[in-house]
Amino acid sequence: MIQILADLYYRRMLKNIFSFEHFRHRLAHAEALPQLVLLGIFSGLVTGMLILAFRLVIELPLSEWLPGGDTENFEDLPRWLHFALPIFGAIVLAAIFYRLAPATRKVGIVHVMERLTYHQGHLPARNMWLQFVSAAVAILSGHSVGREGPAAHLGAACSSLLGQVLHLPNNSLRLLVGCGVAAAISAAFNTPLAGVIFAMEVILLEYTVIGFTPVLVASVTAALLVKSVYGHDADFDIPALQIQSLNEIPLVILLGFVIALIAAGFMRLMLYSQKSAAWPMTYRLLLAGLLTGIAALFYPQVMGIGYDTISEALQGNFTLSLLIGMLIAKCLLTPVVLGLGIPGGLIGPTFYIGALTGAAFALLTAGMAGPEHSEVGLYAMLGMGAMMGAVLNAPLAALIALLELTANPNIIFPGMLAIVVASTTVRYVFKLPSIFLATLQNQGLDYRHEPLSQALSRIGVASMLQSTVQLSFNCNLTAAKHALQQESQWLLLSNKEPDSILLPADLEAYISEHPEDADQDIDLMEIPALRRDVAPLSIKASLKDALDKMNHDQLDALYVCHLNQQIAGIITRDQIEHMYTQKLHN
Repeated sequence: MIQILADLYYRRMLKNIFSFEHFRHRLAHAEALPQLVLLGIFSGLVTGMLILAFRLVIELPLSEWLPGGDTENFEDLPRWLHFALPIFGAIVLAAIFYRLAPATRKVGIVHVMERLTYHQGHLPARNMWLQFVSAAVAILSGHSVGREGPAAHLGAACSSLLGQVLHLPNNSLRLLVGCGVAAAISAAFNTPLAGVIFAMEVILLEYTVIGFTPVLVASVTAALLVKSVYGHDADFDIPALQIQSLNEIPLVILLGFVIALIAAGFMRLMLYSQKSAAWPMTYRLLLAGLLTGIAALFYPQVMGIGYDTISEALQGNFTLSLLIGMLIAKCLLTPVVLGLGIPGGLIGPTFYIGALTGAAFALLTAGMAGPEHSEVGLYAMLGMGAMMGAVLNAPLAALIALLELTANPNIIFPGMLAIVVASTTVRYVFKLPSIFLATLQNQGLDYRHEPLSQALSRIGVASMLQSTVQLSFNCNLTAAKHALQQESQWLLLSNKEPDSILLPADLEAYISEHPEDADQDIDLMEIPALRRDVAPLSIKASLKDALDKMNHDQLDALYVCHLNQQIAGIITRDQIEHMYTQKLHN
């Protein structure tokens, strides 16, 4: 008997978890963890498959075109191709972008952050496919950009579209965007934990247990999928790294300051280049292709993603003069072409610049720490982490990336020093936020995430609805009494469309005080009562969406509708204020 009851219980539990309507209803609450974990798994799977396709579209042609079948070997191409290939790629990109509307041209992590803030995480499919094709063209033609930013957009959009197909509430879409970004970074770098921290630290700008779990599941799922195809090998060769002496600590701190200077210059140049947005798109792309071609004539190592150059820098295989030349070329070229509109990423280039800076710094300071001076690879690796942390304003993500890439806990202490110094200097000395936030501000947009907004964004209106019964403006006594017997919290007054709400107690008081009007219709818009005007709101909305609409329409209440326009209930400003008051006290 006990076994039968147990079976019935678990069957009912599984039915509740996998029932679609129950699934959507539970996702309106911040505590729907089983459903969120399932979403994380689906997000990781679809994102992982899309990123695999993106990588294959890039790597298969490059393995056929480039000498030796090396997907990074742009250096051994004929000299004329170093100049012509980026220009040809720019012409192809100009043809792709030419007839597109400005809103459709938006791609990358900045686009993801804009849609997350202003469109509740609804990312369009058209921009996603444009990102896929245009980023592939940019990388295949040797432009000085990375694949991680496009991958993050693809993952976020893919996961958002999954939520849109399932008609999930906006608070769940927001979390799905974080899942997609984490899965994409995990799949692109083979760093699942760094992907999670990046999504929470850069995109969602919050750390919560309920949000961390599905994002972590998505990242791990994507990592497993990519490892099954590519194995466990990292994209670049990393030697054994360890600081040799505490005497080197001042050098590590100094490296952090040097990286901060370079990071600030990189960001300022990119933001200045973005002022070219008023120029025709075709001119901007052709100028980017021309600049890349000229730089590649002198330093072809700047072409492509550059992981092979990072590997060589980590191994200490470059001379000081070559390191400085490549560093100057990359620092000047990448922010300019990104600012001009080449649809690529900047995370890979920050690793490139950081590695070259660290390697050059190690060669310049080799005599300052005596015979116990660490290998060039250590400083190159520290430079990678510090540059990423400073440009993205993501020190924790950068530190975790260092740890996962090296699989060496000895990197943590010097890594923390270099990353904290670089990030703090850029933020508080040069007054620069992350490059993504700065770019949004350059576009006249805001990405505010106050604690209140974050708390309200995580909760759907479906979790706080008050019951209602619909009545016409003029109703007879029978209809009024029937409505009162429903014991709802509000009466929704309608003519052709719902117009306002009324407390049942006010109607009940009027009926008891005017028994002589029993044979007459009651005008609910005229009786003494506290009425509130209302407007419609989708049941997919979050509490933040509800509060924004109330502020915009100058209302204190909304009626919430299902997707079939059936009225689900009432949400009031008092409820939302009570909710965030509780959050503040907690």
